[in-house]
Amino acid sequence: MGNIALTEEERQQIEVRIRELEIEHGDLNDIIDRLVHHVTQDPLQLRRLKLRKLRLKDTIARLRNRLIPDILA
Repeated sequence: MGNIALTEEERQQIEVRIRELEIEHGDLNDIIDRLVHHVTQDPLQLRRLKLRKLRLKDTIARLRNRLIPDILA
């Protein structure tokens, strides 16, 4: 849907960025898991981290969609 064909270099850049974001997403997941079980957790900080994790997930999904070429029906 409006995707313009990507060059090989653009595809590689997107794939690298996806891997970077996936690592950050996993790191946030670990931090959130630790904070949830911490007695003195800050609810606001936890909420912000969860929101950041969700935004990363959305960005990863958008980037993956860019790698999928449009199929003409």
